[in-house]
Amino acid sequence: MNKEKLGIIAGEGKFPINIAKEACQKGVEVYVICAKNNAYEKDFTPYAAAITTLKLGQMSKGINFFKEHGVKKALMAGRVQHISIFSIMPDLRTAKLLAKIKDMRADTILSTVITEFNKEGIEFISSASYIENSVAKKGVLTKRSPTQEEQESIELGHKIAKTMSGLDVGLTCVVCDRAVLALEAMEGTDNCILRAGEIRSCAPVTKGASIVVVKVARPKQDDRYDLPVIGKGTIKSMIKAKAAVLAIEAEKTIILDIEEVCGLADKNNICIIAV
Repeated sequence: MNKEKLGIIAGEGKFPINIAKEACQKGVEVYVICAKNNAYEKDFTPYAAAITTLKLGQMSKGINFFKEHGVKKALMAGRVQHISIFSIMPDLRTAKLLAKIKDMRADTILSTVITEFNKEGIEFISSASYIENSVAKKGVLTKRSPTQEEQESIELGHKIAKTMSGLDVGLTCVVCDRAVLALEAMEGTDNCILRAGEIRSCAPVTKGASIVVVKVARPKQDDRYDLPVIGKGTIKSMIKAKAAVLAIEAEKTIILDIEEVCGLADKNNICIIAV
């Protein structure tokens, strides 16, 4: 009997590695395309039947790699630095696509790429496939709950982040003392948090006011790409920024290595809540 096959287009971080590991342990044959300078073949060697590394824009080679190995089901996982969009060296097929799309937002590009893979018989599935246990459940996930002041900041940050994410700008809003410290753009969540910490350190805010980080999903989130993900790196950035609360969206956010993440948060008196 032929084994189930899974293709992974991998970006930064442990997200795609964890998927490859879980799929492999379930007897699935894994085939990985590493986005150059974002993911690295050595990380997937223990789990993948075959691996290749491609530059952004080499869509034809990506399609051919999956087709050569009989892959008909694939997913995207891991962040590809959005600023990399400006350094795409497209092949002919990709160049034709980019010339037709209405803008260069990540959502527009990725949905267009998925459509092209679908035309070749390669279906994209949810990025949360194979690691369903890593999806955040509603409620407080750490020992500490948010204070009343922090809860008010969560509500403000959630409202702003939802509006911003609907414009496909970013998913994260950082709030302190009823004011917005930072909004995520191309720099990513961790750098947004660090920037907020720098602003807070020299801002005239109420003594004891907490830095609250709110990360949401897009209003019409396509779970085939760009799901919100947090990990230990997020908590480490919060520690550097002296942030006190991380609020994420329940049932739509991936927490990598959840026990380690919550343990690190508890050690530093950080509250994590899924709302």
